[in-house]
Amino acid sequence: MELHLLYYNVILGLLLMLAGWPQLALAHPHSFIAIKTTPVVKGDNLTGLSMIWTMDEITSADLLYDAGNAGPDSVVWKKLAAEVMANVLGQHYFSEFWHQGKAVKFDNLPPQYRLYRQGAKAVLAFILPLARPQPLAGQQYKFLTFDPTYFVDMYYDKPDDLSLPDALKGRCHFALHTPPADAALKNYALSLDKADAPPVDMDLGRQFAQTVTLTCQ
Repeated sequence: MELHLLYYNVILGLLLMLAGWPQLALAHPHSFIAIKTTPVVKGDNLTGLSMIWTMDEITSADLLYDAGNAGPDSVVWKKLAAEVMANVLGQHYFSEFWHQGKAVKFDNLPPQYRLYRQGAKAVLAFILPLARPQPLAGQQYKFLTFDPTYFVDMYYDKPDDLSLPDALKGRCHFALHTPPADAALKNYALSLDKADAPPVDMDLGRQFAQTVTLTCQ
């Protein structure tokens, strides 16, 4: 279990507190992050995605403990934000972006990010930048955000969690696809505890990952 928790401390820096919650040790996933996304545009090009990741209360507990009573603009929050963002960057933003069947690369440094408290939850807000601007007119893009091991369930709670900036309203639309639950795969995930990690080549999280499609006229 120690090796698995250390691995996730490197990935997200958020999950060590789970060792004290035995009721969560029964199955994957152990942690939950709700996502909201808005395209970032410049002219007629897509330059990135503005993302808000809201962590569940248990996942947030360690971060909020470290932040204590620090103000939202304090050095403490900025340091925590830098640490979390560095871990997210180390995993390629936990995201994939596709155009015409080809992967679109991301820039290595987000132009902005911040971490803050929202009640009993920690929230990471950042811009996921594309390495090169992508044309919008007559194009379709697909993107996914997921943890490959499915230790963390990263999800859109409802279609409204995908929003368009004013510049794209009326000419673009989103479609959110949630894959149907495969009983055998779900049972396998439920059989894993915190000491277990699925085989890397299984890419377990991808099997449960939602696909977002952005289509523009």
